Amino acid sequence: MADKDWFKSSDPIAWCRGCGNFGILNAWKEAFAGLGLRPEQILMVSGIGQAAKLPHYLRCNTFNGLHGRALPAASGAGIVNPGLVVIAEGGDGDGYAEGGNHFIHAMRRNVDMTYAVHDNQIYGLTKGQASPTSEESMVTGSTPRGNPLKPERPLALAVASDCSFVARGFAGEKDQLVDLMKKAVTNKGFSLLEILQPCVSFNKVNTFDWYRERVYDLAGEDHDPADRAAAFEKALEWGERIPTGVIYTSERETHAEYTGLDGREPLCGRPPREASSIEKLYPVFR
Repeated sequence: MADKDWFKSSDPIAWCRGCGNFGILNAWKEAFAGLGLRPEQILMVSGIGQAAKLPHYLRCNTFNGLHGRALPAASGAGIVNPGLVVIAEGGDGDGYAEGGNHFIHAMRRNVDMTYAVHDNQIYGLTKGQASPTSEESMVTGSTPRGNPLKPERPLALAVASDCSFVARGFAGEKDQLVDLMKKAVTNKGFSLLEILQPCVSFNKVNTFDWYRERVYDLAGEDHDPADRAAAFEKALEWGERIPTGVIYTSERETHAEYTGLDGREPLCGRPPREASSIEKLYPVFR
């Protein structure tokens, strides 16, 4: 039987005391154990940022790349290693600003993988600048007179892009978060899991208490994740009430299915690629 202690890393953790990332880290350990996974079955890919440090604090395969570039590496790994559980990890700046282009096209390609975005509405590693999801008028290191921009709504973008799985969790609700992680990992196709993650050092607005007064679980509501219009409405809901849980699901052809990499006839009409064809390319690039 899987044990969450299998995933404990010996690396010293550099997060601030009380950071919401600790809850996310512990939730991943429980989710992996609950799914019966072993460290060698998992690849965690990240870019740059406080959230992107998380793979260093887990015992599994890891790849730490460039700022905003986690998804291309994770997608490639998932395509050539279909038996691997691939998870990309990063923050709202890493994923929605520098990595915004890759985010959009990863949803289009629908590679079988999970993207977990820690949304703390601030740049934490570089000491508190406004991020794409910072509230309008929010005072930060880069917006001393208040943020002049309206925040990005990534979940609405994901629903509009027909992402196969869209969910939101909260670092302060571990049981729900563990359940959402399991659903994201076992979903067939690209899964987006946004996690509300309070930053105790640089975001004094969106605190644990602020979220606890507003978040509610869609599991207790009359919400159908397959209803795209209703999901889009929930994805835009923010303010006095903030929905968490599974917001949208869509049954789509995965990248492996429409390219024929799973052995099926591909949509483009060409015969399925032989499993050994990648090995044939190795001498060309040596």
